[in-house]
Amino acid sequence: MKKMIGFCQLSRFFSLRMNSQSASVRPVWQRFGYALRQLVRKRWWLVSVLGAIALTVTLLTPAQAQNVIISPSSPHLGDTLSVTLQTNDGKASSVEFDGGVYPSYAVGENRFRALLPTTPLDQPGRKEIRFTLNGEERRFAVELRNRSFSTQRIRVGSGTSTSATDYEIQRMREFRETVTPEKFWNGPFARPADGGVTSEYGVRRYYNGVFAEDYYHRGVDYGGGTGAPIYAPAAGRVVVVGRVSDGFRVNGNTVAIDHGQGVGSVFIHLSRIDVQEGDRVQQGQVIGGIGATGLATGPNLHWGLFVNGQAVDPVPWRNQGFE
Repeated sequence: MKKMIGFCQLSRFFSLRMNSQSASVRPVWQRFGYALRQLVRKRWWLVSVLGAIALTVTLLTPAQAQNVIISPSSPHLGDTLSVTLQTNDGKASSVEFDGGVYPSYAVGENRFRALLPTTPLDQPGRKEIRFTLNGEERRFAVELRNRSFSTQRIRVGSGTSTSATDYEIQRMREFRETVTPEKFWNGPFARPADGGVTSEYGVRRYYNGVFAEDYYHRGVDYGGGTGAPIYAPAAGRVVVVGRVSDGFRVNGNTVAIDHGQGVGSVFIHLSRIDVQEGDRVQQGQVIGGIGATGLATGPNLHWGLFVNGQAVDPVPWRNQGFE
């Protein structure tokens, strides 16, 4: 009986304590709720402004993505940047990038694209892209990332000439400065030779122990036997045919193709040439044979890809391509 009474008294004690706590807590929550309602009433304008900002961001972000497309979003040295602009007025805009000004070309209805080259000689870091779109100046920033390029050490004999002739320099300048508004290529570029890669893009060199500050390997080399076929990596127009007999002392027998809109390919050291200047070629068409003419240590094909006069890495053009 005493145990029963003790238990009842203990239960009653805890019941009173809990009721007392509930009674003391309720006014606290009531006061908090009242204060919150007053704060909301007094700050209604702040809530409205924040809501308007959120709505504006929601509306502007998709429009911005449709009007301006910059790719790749995280470029490295040697990459080609594509800036596509969707206009309302149908006017093409030049694009400023890292000290250069590049034209944009039509790639669709009221849609224009500029291709921006980068090379191993550029300084990595934050770069600004500027242009005018629908009468408004626009600025975007991209981070051009560094990239590690391999090096080669080459010894050149005192009697070896590594200088191109004036004629050779002039013809190659004409090729680099060729500008055709029409776009001849479609999709990714194809492999120009069947052999394996023997030297990658961007390799830096030491000549007789001295680092060549302004030199980088301006293309990709492919191995192969003398006479092995060389294929056009994309459609285009032959703009340069140079031969050793014409004075192409360094490049050797050479073919250069204009792919349009500031993009061009050059092929050097050829053993034979199967095209003429002015010919239109299609992707995969044989244009010549692998050789060792000019300044070459053995049969190989050097393929250089130029965008607005600068030698860029051809690999992204083969892997992803630029429509």
